[in-house]
Formats: sequence, C-alpha cells, structure tokens
Amino acid sequence: MSFMKGDLLNRTRRLVKGLAKAEPLWLKAMEQAPPATFPRAENKLQPISLPEDVYVKKFFQKHPESKHEDAIKISGFDPPPARVFGWRVLELKEQGVNEEEAMAVADMEYRAEKKGKKKAYSRLKKIARLQGRKPPPNPYPSAIKEIQAEERPFVRDRFYNRDILKIVEKLKEERQAELQDRNLCPSGYTW
Repeated sequence: MSFMKGDLLNRTRRLVKGLAKAEPLWLKAMEQAPPATFPRAENKLQPISLPEDVYVKKFFQKHPESKHEDAIKISGFDPPPARVFGWRVLELKEQGVNEEEAMAVADMEYRAEKKGKKKAYSRLKKIARLQGRKPPPNPYPSAIKEIQAEERPFVRDRFYNRDILKIVEKLKEERQAELQDRNLCPSGYTW
C-alpha cells in the first residue's frame, strides 16, 4: 500500500489524484503553507552505556542473588550496590590499581558492607528482645520479602473474608453442576 506512505499532505494528494477521495477543502491551504517537518533519526537509537556498565555486568555474574535482594529503589536516593561496585572499580583503576585487584577490593568492600548490615540488624533485634519489645522491621529487607509482606494480607484474606468464601462456594457449586451435566447424556443415561 504505497499510497499510505508519507505524511498527511502527501497521502491526501495521492488519494485525490487516484480519485479514491474527493478533494478536501483544506488541501489547497495546506499545500500553500505545508506543516513543518522534523528530522528523523536515520539509524536506530544507540543504547546509553556508562563507563561502569562493564563492571556492573561482572558484579551481577558474581552475585546473581543481588538482582532480587538489592533491587533498585525508584524513589530512593541510594544507588544500587552494583553501580557502587562499578564506581569503586573505576576509582581504584584511576589510582593505578590493575582491574583484577580493583574488582577484588570492591567485592570485598561489598561483602563487608552486606555483613555489617546483617550484624547491625541482629544487634537491633537482640536489644529489642532484652527490652521486651517486638523486634523492629528489617531496615535492609530483600525485594522479594517486601513483595511478600505486601501480598500477605490478601493471601490471608482469601481464607477468612466472608465475601470471598461465598464466591468460592458459588464457583464450587457451578463446577459440580457442570460436571454432573457432562456425565449425563441427552437420553438421561450416564456414559
């Protein structure tokens, strides 16, 4: 359908020329003052790549669990650990350290920070237990646990909410009736 290529003005000209459409009133005015055309990208858009992206990929290869545990917080100000790892490797390389040693140091710092967060939370829980209080929520929860915490009320709700239980009973009755209808043949005999 080559007549459909181009902008509105060219398409309308072709349709009018081919007698597929009557000439609209606005065509002459639009030919005298055609709309502005904007340049288009000739090639595909290039993906944005940052210098630390190579090290971010290596970080996720080494720590695949981090994709779920250290998820990116859209509304947060702290960068994800993988990005911090990449920045740290680049920083060490600028200081003259070779790439392997820089990655080993950044990895050691990441592990130490993660271990420090776990120890801090365990100390918070111990203090709360000694004081007889309920332990505080984990300030560094994994993304999976956060999602599960959000879904927990809905999971419980399906077992105790009267409205949902009525719907479930109704569905069970409909299914039983459907199964009974399938088992009966038109003459009243079962298969």
